[in-house]
Amino acid sequence: MLALLVLTRAPAKAQAEGLLPRIAAFVGTYWPWTITFFAKTEDALPNLVSTVCVLTGMIMILVTIRHLGRSFSLVPQARSVVQTGPYRWVKHPLYLSEEIVFLGVVLQHLSVVTVALLILHIGIQVCRILYEEDVLRRNLPEYSSYEASRWRLIPYVW
Repeated sequence: MLALLVLTRAPAKAQAEGLLPRIAAFVGTYWPWTITFFAKTEDALPNLVSTVCVLTGMIMILVTIRHLGRSFSLVPQARSVVQTGPYRWVKHPLYLSEEIVFLGVVLQHLSVVTVALLILHIGIQVCRILYEEDVLRRNLPEYSSYEASRWRLIPYVW
């Protein structure tokens, strides 16, 4: 589905400049896969909560991508301001969904190191959000009113 969206999307009106936004995009996207190299926990509660997180996050990802449609990209690019579905409530529901899945995977491989990786990953995702908002703000005039009326990631928090 993602490949089809990428192949059929309109060209970007602009994209983030420099190497750091691209590094953040690829590290933020692929870093979670490294967690599977760590030992799995056998405890029932973390595995149960993990299953709930992974399923919830994956459903949220599918719904979000459905609404994001052909505006989807890994690196920060400006195509259009999506305001339907979960974008009615928060500006970055895809990042939130990805973190819920990543939390679920960390719970399957629970250790001090995997929790540290999750915390670092959240920092990388915050950088991605800031890069993306900068590109959208500079290139899509309608983003200003959208931005002023939505939470970034978690309603009433940030």
